[in-house]
Amino acid sequence: MKILLNNNDLNEALNNVKNLGFVPTMGSLHKGHISLIKESLRKTNKTIVSIFINHTQFNNKNDFTKYPRNKKKDLSILKRLNVDFVYLPNANDIYDYKRTKKIKLKKKDKILCAKYRTGHFEGVLDVMDRLVNKISPKYVFMGLKDFQQLFLVKNYIEKKYKSRVVPCKTIRNSNKLALSSRNLLLGKSALSKAEKLTQNLINFKKNLSKVKDLKKAIYNQKIKLSKLFNVNIEYLELINEKNLKIANKTKNSKLFIAFYLDKIRLIDNI
Repeated sequence: MKILLNNNDLNEALNNVKNLGFVPTMGSLHKGHISLIKESLRKTNKTIVSIFINHTQFNNKNDFTKYPRNKKKDLSILKRLNVDFVYLPNANDIYDYKRTKKIKLKKKDKILCAKYRTGHFEGVLDVMDRLVNKISPKYVFMGLKDFQQLFLVKNYIEKKYKSRVVPCKTIRNSNKLALSSRNLLLGKSALSKAEKLTQNLINFKKNLSKVKDLKKAIYNQKIKLSKLFNVNIEYLELINEKNLKIANKTKNSKLFIAFYLDKIRLIDNI
């Protein structure tokens, strides 16, 4: 496993590498990341994993400061997986040029997390653009848990580069909670609450096809979950997974949720 600390290391290591798989991460690796890496190892000749906590996608400075970091453990996991390259850039390596034209989301895309986290996806698209430009992978592997992020990145990157973005399934724990680095910031009680809320939502989604008034049912469920688990639910929406528009039927749709537990923001789609 080669550790690449800067752009010179990156350029030297990737010279003439073909069929390269790329897994972008912000570290604090869990089984969800591991599943992405294993998919890349299966599908490609060489795999590179980046660890970079991108400050521009945090609309809350406190959130950036608190984001879990454990480089030593991450490197141990990556070594065990026999990853070929690990890219550990600093901000100067990533932001080594000024963008002539700012990335702006279209009005139709300012829903869900984009509505509540101003500038978040602009930061995500900017850093992904820069990473793909530097690495030139054949495939980029991303998880379906951050569905809106995947949707926007896939559309943006595949229009601009030859790289293909590969969606990978959401990995959940034994109690159905989607794995996330932010889960590490939750206490035992909050973690249990998040699991029960997720289970409740999964059962609700299963029965949603029988409901006549979807909008009313989802609104009532949002109120119910807020009271039952004493959480601040930012949104609960039924969205068409093909175009990310509000859905009026359950076919090809997912329930998207964002909520706060102990000031930690969690998202999921079911």
